[in-house]
Amino acid sequence: MFKDFLNNLLPAKRQAHPDTSVYSRPKAEPRHIILNVLVAGVTVSYPFLIWFSADYLQPRSMALGLAGLFLLRYWLQKTVKPAGKAESRLILACALFLLLGALVNNAGWLLAYPVFVSLLFFAVFSFSLIHPPTVVERLARLEFPNLPAHGVLYTRKVTLVWSGFFLGNAAMSLLTIWYGDRWLWSLYNGCIAYVLMGLLMAGEMAVRRKVKASF
Repeated sequence: MFKDFLNNLLPAKRQAHPDTSVYSRPKAEPRHIILNVLVAGVTVSYPFLIWFSADYLQPRSMALGLAGLFLLRYWLQKTVKPAGKAESRLILACALFLLLGALVNNAGWLLAYPVFVSLLFFAVFSFSLIHPPTVVERLARLEFPNLPAHGVLYTRKVTLVWSGFFLGNAAMSLLTIWYGDRWLWSLYNGCIAYVLMGLLMAGEMAVRRKVKASF
């Protein structure tokens, strides 16, 4: 799920390469596809799942169920694509956060999950600014291996913008927890945050077309 999101930031249309094995990918089995769809669905609907189940299930039950799903996703991802270390670490980090939530057995911990994920992405993007190449530059080089200097500068700016977005999103999500209205928390984390993300993607794509024209 995390890799799919990152690929949406800058589509990776691979160019022809003399060594086609570099880009070869194993075919996904039906069970892997189903699990990926399930994890993606749970991720998107997570705030509403928490909101609806709060009155019926203990936080521990929800946390264990979600952690188990992510651990299964992690195990299958490792067996199919052992080279996807970054994606594996992100999935494992989310699973461990939820397992800690099961130990705590507190609803507030589950509410903090979107904050954790946003801070996790902020850490990944901001770390790549300090230790380049940036996340967006790596994705850009899949399409443009010989990315020019102004292209590198642009990808750095995009990485900076996304870093700011994730930090701001974490702050807003934390504010909804502090406010104490679970419906508001669900609305922001399950709808508004995705709308803002989509608007940012659309704006970046419009600017990207102009930048790519100069390559």
